[in-house]
Amino acid sequence: MISQKTLMVFAPLLILISVMAEATENDTASLDSYLDMNIEELLSMEVTSVSKKKQRLSESAAAIFVITHDDIRRSGVTSIPEALRLAPGIQVAKIDNAKWAISSRGFNTQFVNKLLVLIDGRSVYTQSYSGVYWEDQDTLLEDVDRIEVIRGPGATLWGANAVNGVINIITKAASETQGSLVQVSGGNEERVIAQLRHGIRINDDVTARTYLKYADRDSSYAPDIDASANDDWQARRAGFRVDGGIKNDTWTVQGDVYSNLLSQTLDNIYLDPSNPANNPPDPVTPYRLFNTKDAINASGHNVLGRVNHQINSNSHASLQVYFDHTKRSEYILEQEKDTFDFDFQHRYSGFNRHDIVWGLGYRRIDDHYINSDIVTFNDSTEKPVH
Repeated sequence: MISQKTLMVFAPLLILISVMAEATENDTASLDSYLDMNIEELLSMEVTSVSKKKQRLSESAAAIFVITHDDIRRSGVTSIPEALRLAPGIQVAKIDNAKWAISSRGFNTQFVNKLLVLIDGRSVYTQSYSGVYWEDQDTLLEDVDRIEVIRGPGATLWGANAVNGVINIITKAASETQGSLVQVSGGNEERVIAQLRHGIRINDDVTARTYLKYADRDSSYAPDIDASANDDWQARRAGFRVDGGIKNDTWTVQGDVYSNLLSQTLDNIYLDPSNPANNPPDPVTPYRLFNTKDAINASGHNVLGRVNHQINSNSHASLQVYFDHTKRSEYILEQEKDTFDFDFQHRYSGFNRHDIVWGLGYRRIDDHYINSDIVTFNDSTEKPVH
């Protein structure tokens, strides 16, 4: 674990290294290429989230907005939820220093069950609360190529969670992130955000990258109690990506592992009177707790593999498989989930005016919960022992 003092000592050196490392990248040329585009070229930008195939932005039959890498970089945001404020029609509300409520078409709450969120084709939906833990999706922003935001129904192609929209976060290929990158930033609330990435070329057909990220965010100010809101957040994350291609095939293998420690304050907790631990009750506030400080431990890991095969000029097939493990412990509920997902898609474009896109999908979710006084899950498959 990296201490704050250690980071403060090495921060000036790391900042100098960051400037030197970034100078080796071709970011200036990338920015100039966007600025030199005219309206027709911008509308010709390719997107994939509308119909699960590459098509020009102007030909997409949906209200779609693309947040590019340069948009994210120039805005100065430090997290995915803050970057989504750049998209029109997306409501982004910050609940505390580590929690967000994000939705499309209104009806915004912390857990929105009609907005599908994907990272490189991997769903980050949590079925226990029907929403997304945005604090766990703290990926490296320098690796994000673009964020495609669809405001409107997409459930026909993407599933039941895409009734009101789709947010597809697409990261760069490993070939676009060669060399080393070191970034360190600090402030009064975002005390330290340190990022390290290194990309290599294994051979003519295979490239790879790895990254490390550490973030330490202080508590915000709560005006109603005139004190700290007890919502500090420490996050550690690491990951890799390997891309390759042979003739008509391209493939990708990538994965992440993370560990988050968050603080929160629970305003009003009702205790179970039948639990002996809660008896005798407090005479002033029986079976109720106010402003209870709590810690959230969240961790997980995932691995994803994807193969694209160009059968001929009119036929293309892709296969994607991923495994995702998450674990979260807090006063309200302890939960653990394993997700296995298989997705096959085939596209045929041999007709004059139409394309055929069809596929098969399978998803298995194994979850386990430890009940609390607040939330209880009853497993209907359990049978009493006689």
